Amino acid sequence: MDDTIFALSSGSPPAAIAVIRISGPRAGEALSSLAGAIPTPRRASYKRLSVSRGTVLDHALVLWFPGPNTATGEDLAELHLHGGKAVVAAVEGALADLPGLRRAVPGEFTRRAFANGRIDLAEAEGLADLLSAETELQRRSAIAMAGGALSRQVDDWRMRVLTASASVEAVLDFGDEDDVADLPADFIARIDALATEVSDWLSRPRAETLREGFRVVLAGPPNAGKSTLFNALVDDEAAITAPLAGTTRDVLTRAVAIGGVPFVFADTAGLRDDTDDVIEAIGIDRARAALDRADLVLWLGAAGEGPDAAWEVTPQIDTPSARPNPAARHAISAVTGEGLDALRDDLIETARHAMPRPGDAALNARQHALLTDAELALRATRHETDPLLVAECLRRARVAFDGFVGRATTEDMLDALFARFCIGK
Repeated sequence: MDDTIFALSSGSPPAAIAVIRISGPRAGEALSSLAGAIPTPRRASYKRLSVSRGTVLDHALVLWFPGPNTATGEDLAELHLHGGKAVVAAVEGALADLPGLRRAVPGEFTRRAFANGRIDLAEAEGLADLLSAETELQRRSAIAMAGGALSRQVDDWRMRVLTASASVEAVLDFGDEDDVADLPADFIARIDALATEVSDWLSRPRAETLREGFRVVLAGPPNAGKSTLFNALVDDEAAITAPLAGTTRDVLTRAVAIGGVPFVFADTAGLRDDTDDVIEAIGIDRARAALDRADLVLWLGAAGEGPDAAWEVTPQIDTPSARPNPAARHAISAVTGEGLDALRDDLIETARHAMPRPGDAALNARQHALLTDAELALRATRHETDPLLVAECLRRARVAFDGFVGRATTEDMLDALFARFCIGK
């Protein structure tokens, strides 16, 4: 990170205003070269931007943020330009011509913030989720993560592990002295309490359901009305509907938000065992695989024949062929709309309970795995009598907490995370 990077951090031009960020050791030189001087720190100044041969590029507001107390932990400058394509291109071209400057890659500003200790890894993951948030639930959960709510909790757990480790080290180093011959009387109770707190977090709804959407799969025999209901739920003619059996040949998915809750609905091929159509058979296999990945299955077939925990739905109640099902959770007509509002409300309520509460931080797969490791290590201390083995258990828990906030991580994982960011962030 010895070089200086720049990028357009606002939306693609044309726009009313375009913001170009510059970060790195030569940010001040770059600002001075274009604006003629470095302005007062953290105060917007109106400057004429020009290149060395006197060509005026734009009249802009410029801001100077000397490091390390900046978003990236480095010297940082911002150019607030007129948002025309030609203006942005001219200023970017002038910056690219300066020695030691180059265009940033996606997520590089945030990666520098992480490397310079301005944010930790969990906060960076929350920021990535915030940038991709499409619903209010996603936004509020991401805000909690990006704001460091869970990071502060993990730091508290880590300090408590360090305190416990100090007690064990005292026994190991000075065990022959009477006042430190044994661990404190409440040692195991304190470790158990810590493990229980971690376990409570592990039992909470996961971030993947919130980020990807609550997955609802429509299943049943051919011509059960799955595609018609699918179109009604996603409010679009996304699936082809026809009276011919086997019309749906593949799994069709559509992501939508209903009542501010993210869903992914999946329409599947009709399930039957007697098809001679090779293509339809492949579609049926894919439909069965989709059932295994579902958070919820809406079963539009005969009573009792759906997967475990599926909601039985009586479809097509507007037709004479509709067969009553006393066990059905809902009876609907996707054509007339009867029963659809009740089904949507039920789906929203169920999905909300499967997702983090509004404003709560939620664990992603990486974080969940690390906290699981920490909990197992903490629980293991109860079964060890050798202080050396107790110390090793506590070390494993600390390593897991360190990995959570990024004190110990891998370059490949960082590359994957920061690639989720746009250029200029």
